[in-house]
Amino acid sequence: MNELVPGGNTPLPGGVLTLRVPGPFDVSALVTDDGGRVRGDADFVFYNQPSAPGLRLHGDTLTVDPRTLRAGASRVTVVVSPEDPAVPLGRLPAPVLHVGAPDGRGLARFAPPRPQRETVLLLAELYRRGAAWKLRALGQGYADGLAGLARDFGVDVVEDTAVAGRGTTNTAGPAAARSVPAPGHPVSSAGPSDDGFLGLANRARAGAGSPPVTRDARLSGAAREHATAMAALGRLGGEGGDGVSVHQRVTASGYAYLTIGEHLVSGPRTEAEFVEYCLGEEGARRTLCDPAFVDVGVAHAADPRSGTLYWTALWARPFTPAGLARTADEVVALTNAERAAAGLPPLAVDPLLTVAAQAHSADMVARDFYAHTSPEGGEPWDRAAAAGSTRRTIGENIACGQRSAAEVVTGWMNSPGHRANILKPAFTHIGVGFVGGGRAGTYWTQLFGA
Repeated sequence: MNELVPGGNTPLPGGVLTLRVPGPFDVSALVTDDGGRVRGDADFVFYNQPSAPGLRLHGDTLTVDPRTLRAGASRVTVVVSPEDPAVPLGRLPAPVLHVGAPDGRGLARFAPPRPQRETVLLLAELYRRGAAWKLRALGQGYADGLAGLARDFGVDVVEDTAVAGRGTTNTAGPAAARSVPAPGHPVSSAGPSDDGFLGLANRARAGAGSPPVTRDARLSGAAREHATAMAALGRLGGEGGDGVSVHQRVTASGYAYLTIGEHLVSGPRTEAEFVEYCLGEEGARRTLCDPAFVDVGVAHAADPRSGTLYWTALWARPFTPAGLARTADEVVALTNAERAAAGLPPLAVDPLLTVAAQAHSADMVARDFYAHTSPEGGEPWDRAAAAGSTRRTIGENIACGQRSAAEVVTGWMNSPGHRANILKPAFTHIGVGFVGGGRAGTYWTQLFGA
């Protein structure tokens, strides 16, 4: 089974798929075209309207047959919200998505970061690429209820109806500030300004004990492109209508990075209000004050239909060979700490396995795939041999989307298959690869040998 992280994707087989989210949640789905908008209210599947062409909702399980979706459909966004609309997701067990194949076997599992004050979570999306369909993990939150989310996708919502939360009134509209991961800050009537952002951000960073950041023209250009793409669609997202992700825009600008963070927000009218929103939400504040970042770029663009401003802020630390070596060394040290805790000897760094691991991370970014098997069928042992390794036993862990060595090793240890590789007594050597870029933003590889 594929363990997904935010931004990670996996190909889907043909036939009827099952998507289940157990727990005290309502599951919903929105069917859209490439523009990210529904054609009508019939494209919104929820507890009071449990079916549409190609979709059927029964309890906590949504079945989807991409072959029978309505004409023009290219995306199905899966949403979860609390059964009790007065309860934020942060007070409930973390939602977990289980994806099943037509034959009943498990295809993928996605456990997003635990929500905080959000009331709605965009959990995942099924999307068409050519003739094939894929699943992408999202984990993007809204703080103004199912009605606000539905409006952003183009659904007509009447207040005081079940759509606004099982009969409760939700007065938040689509112009309220929205963010990944947590929108909902009220807007100001002041006009936009390009002054003051850096000073406000650096004062907040200084208060948190973090060094100042400086504006980078490449990051600012990528932020401008992405804000414009979101404004053209009229909705937030890590990927624009052109199919290009925010991280791909960064690397296309010529900025190579070791770590990156982003704010995607709509609604604020000034840079001061944008910073105020980021400081008022826990996850957004952590990004703004993260000591790892040294460069920043920020931009906004207006939705030509509504006038709503869409903002992108990009925070990053540039790539250096020494920084890559430190990152790889940290992954090795954390991996060996896990082995030591299990009473196992440490793994020694193998330069040839390192070359093969780094090449695979780079290949996943360059050719836009995420898998142990390369597009032409190459396997981990093939890559190790191509790098000159003669080790007879090879194992591989991959991951995407994690922003630090600690985060990626923790994720691997929380996944039974990856954990088994890390704690396999027979393995004696390791190589680590890391590349920033691609749809998920970061791609990691551990290659083990004996």
